[in-house]
Amino acid sequence: MSPLRNLLAGICTGVVASTFAVTPTERIKTALIDDARTSKRFRSSLHAVRVIYHEYGFKGMYHGYAGTTLKQAGATAFRMGTYNILKDFEKSRKIEQNTFINFANGAVAGTVTTYATQPADTLKTRTQGAKGASTIDAFRSILADDGLKGFWRGTTMRLGRTVFSGGILFTVYEQVAAVLQPLTK
Repeated sequence: MSPLRNLLAGICTGVVASTFAVTPTERIKTALIDDARTSKRFRSSLHAVRVIYHEYGFKGMYHGYAGTTLKQAGATAFRMGTYNILKDFEKSRKIEQNTFINFANGAVAGTVTTYATQPADTLKTRTQGAKGASTIDAFRSILADDGLKGFWRGTTMRLGRTVFSGGILFTVYEQVAAVLQPLTK
């Protein structure tokens, strides 16, 4: 598959995941974290769902949809796109694929993904707090609080996770694909 098709497939996958799973669950998780630092209104996840629904309706579960979808679509596109570009480059240079190479490619893909999508992740987090700021308000508040660099706040912690998870994800993926390959013929 071409790099452009890889990116498009990743974007589409990210949009679907954001719409049906990631946005509502991230909204509740972020609201719970934000609430624990401030007013402590939520007694549990289910209680948070009830309160948010009561105060904002069904739409309340989708506060931060734009930022979450941008982050999710971008993350999937960059992760898959980077990994496949690296893999295609290595194949063209006849670099043998092995566990170390797969892990390294996944780690690089995780790094690229983090730096490329951190602004959207920061925006998503601001919009999904307990009060549920709009995307525009969140954007303005990030700029006002920390300037442009504020969009990359939290990058180091996220890198710690995405470098290793990317390495593990693609290493396991390649191992499972190798086991399944004979079964699909």
